Amino acid sequence: MSSKSIKYLLAAAAAVLILYFIYDSFSQPGVSDLKGNFKEVAMYRNENNTGPIVRVYAVTVADTLWDEMRKYGDYMPHTKYGNTKVYFFLQGKPAPQQVFAGQENFDPQYRAGTLASYEKDAMGQVAFRKHPFQ
Repeated sequence: MSSKSIKYLLAAAAAVLILYFIYDSFSQPGVSDLKGNFKEVAMYRNENNTGPIVRVYAVTVADTLWDEMRKYGDYMPHTKYGNTKVYFFLQGKPAPQQVFAGQENFDPQYRAGTLASYEKDAMGQVAFRKHPFQ
């Protein structure tokens, strides 16, 4: 084999690898692949970029699909030493339009309608609770 043939072969192999990486990057599963028709209705993120990042989400879901809710929480952004909380509410029922940081993340009137909560803490530990306020 000539050196020219080897160069063409290496270039073709590199092109195939690059195309595979692009395909693999864009074909990753995500929130839109989950069953349950999830819809984010409220979101909070603190402005602190030098310390712990706090994220709180209120999400509506079509049905009590516990495994799908857990997966949804796993897909949410999380920062090392930060905290991510997701609260799930049934579609068509009252859900908070505003969430905030702290011990109480939304108006207490919505507690009874909370289907589940997902929390990933600063150490990456996940807590998923069905009916957390009952």
